[in-house]
Amino acid sequence: MAIHLAVEEIEVKVQNTVSSIDLGTELDLKYIAKKLKAEGADYNPSKFPGLIYKLKKPKAAFLIFGTGKLVCTGTQSERDANYALERIIKKLGKIGIKLKSPPKLKVENIVASADIKRQIHLEKAILKLEGANYEPEQFPGLIYRQKKPKATFLLFRTGKLVCTGTKKLEEIYKAIYEVRRKLMEEGLFL
Repeated sequence: MAIHLAVEEIEVKVQNTVSSIDLGTELDLKYIAKKLKAEGADYNPSKFPGLIYKLKKPKAAFLIFGTGKLVCTGTQSERDANYALERIIKKLGKIGIKLKSPPKLKVENIVASADIKRQIHLEKAILKLEGANYEPEQFPGLIYRQKKPKATFLLFRTGKLVCTGTKKLEEIYKAIYEVRRKLMEEGLFL
């Protein structure tokens, strides 16, 4: 996917979508782990209270909790997350777990990367961007918490960035457009 900013095109790539699901019923994780062990279900309650189950297509990982709540991570779109949810629901159905109603997936966070193709003066940016944090001895990127639209960025000198904290693709585009506009307005490009 690409967005056009002024005359420059910025390629935006979704790296991860994190979603939550409530199945509306309690789950016996020991039973599920036993039935899905051959398919890679991992349950070790002394280390983590949830069962971990990974799908290859679409690539997704589920954290399944006894409360019936699930977290789906690793997908690259809401569509992929919904498809992964359909697959896990079918697998649970095959081992005898019935649901009262179809669960709904809620996107909690989208992580995307982009390259604005202009080098950023990070030392100046820390002084000009409210909510920025930059400690190059510890991490090469500047952390910028943008207020409108709300998003958190990792900005790198090369012009590459990571955007997180949004729940919709449109919000990512708006946030990246706004951070680029702010960098340009403040004269922070090298």
